[in-house]
Amino acid sequence: MSNELLRVAAAKLKKAIPLMLKHHIPTTPTNYALWYAYVGQGRPELNRQLDEVVTQYHTCPPSHSERLHQTYFADPVELDVIDMRQNLDAMVTELSQSLKDTNSDAHQYQSKINTNFDKLNKIENEGFSIDEVLSLVKNLVSDAFDIKNSTQHFTEQLAHAQSEIEQLKYQLKQSEHEMYFDALTCALNRRAFNKDIRGLVNQSPEGLCLIIADIDHFKVFNDTYGHQLGDQVLKAVTRRLDESCKEGTKLYRFGGEEFAILVPKSQLNRVRQLADSMRRSLEKLVLKDKRKDQRVDNIRASFGVAQYQEHDTDSSLIERAAKQLYEAKRLGRNRVMPMSH
Repeated sequence: MSNELLRVAAAKLKKAIPLMLKHHIPTTPTNYALWYAYVGQGRPELNRQLDEVVTQYHTCPPSHSERLHQTYFADPVELDVIDMRQNLDAMVTELSQSLKDTNSDAHQYQSKINTNFDKLNKIENEGFSIDEVLSLVKNLVSDAFDIKNSTQHFTEQLAHAQSEIEQLKYQLKQSEHEMYFDALTCALNRRAFNKDIRGLVNQSPEGLCLIIADIDHFKVFNDTYGHQLGDQVLKAVTRRLDESCKEGTKLYRFGGEEFAILVPKSQLNRVRQLADSMRRSLEKLVLKDKRKDQRVDNIRASFGVAQYQEHDTDSSLIERAAKQLYEAKRLGRNRVMPMSH
């Protein structure tokens, strides 16, 4: 983060924290985000709603903070995943408590059984009457029914919980897939790219290279053949690019008709050669529009390549690759920049 950004952030916090203290608002991450945005005055509707809440309650209750945070900051898909994870946690906790209760019942039953058996052992020595023996047997039967009901209740809870847990796990998997994969092409999406490039830059940046590819004249496909064929072009390009991604190389749909490829622990010339082989493989793509009986074989793409340099951030690395892509476009498209040395 630049010194200017740090200065602005510090100035906003100096305004936000006294406001939070004034209104008796806990210094939680959620509240920090709300009041940091409030003093920044970039979201007028958020400021208006916060003012209304504070006027009414002389503070901002946690329920209102949470609702405002979800409305203005949280991603709906991410919230869905969080909600399901919380449901899973609650289910496991409930199941664990039920197991503890059943174990407790079993220990009590074992204690009663031991007591009753001790009494049965005394029958021969102390000459219990028939009525006393029957009383002991009734106690054993009653205790047996109690533990049977307890274990049966737990078994039913377990079966029900297992069913719900499997369903939640499936939904969680689907939602996490939606979080990180593009719905149309099934490639990893921009969210996944942001997460991965940030992790690589922070943890193992040596030799990290980035390719940004853009389908040339993609608008022409949509205008000439329609959006359905345009979607087919995107899918076909994704498959062809993905075929070249090996040994830790990962493909992402960067946005629209743009793709990003992260290549860890490599060299610029080698990655430039990879990008050029991708470019040539796209030239060989052929699609058929069966409805119009037309053949599409003019799919071309431009590529920009950059390698991590000391003190790079994820943003600066992306910016350099994007500049190379723009240069490839400027020089006539269907090429890789920088030129090999």
